[in-house]
Amino acid sequence: MSIVKINVLTVPEEQRETLEQRFAARAGAVEGSDGFEWFELLRPVEGIDTYLVYTRWRSEEDFQRWMEGRAQAAHGGEGAQGDRPKPAATGATLWSFEVVQQTGPQQA
Repeated sequence: MSIVKINVLTVPEEQRETLEQRFAARAGAVEGSDGFEWFELLRPVEGIDTYLVYTRWRSEEDFQRWMEGRAQAAHGGEGAQGDRPKPAATGATLWSFEVVQQTGPQQA
């Protein structure tokens, strides 16, 4: 079954719009990657400063290939540090999960 990666981002309120605009601007950066299955950017609604970036992959190997290749460019890994804008998040943690059960809506 698939694997899920959740990037937990601490984003101060004044940086939320910046973060969301940056994700919108790079739409398509992951969708064409081999093994990619799903993406969601989750905005907090309960007064916390934590965004979740949810991606689902066919395998850990597919995720690692993306991290070593396209993710480097998508996250500003190319070019000098001075060329990149200041990060919108003040902290990040990556959670990893294996999908052991899943379901969807019943088909009529």
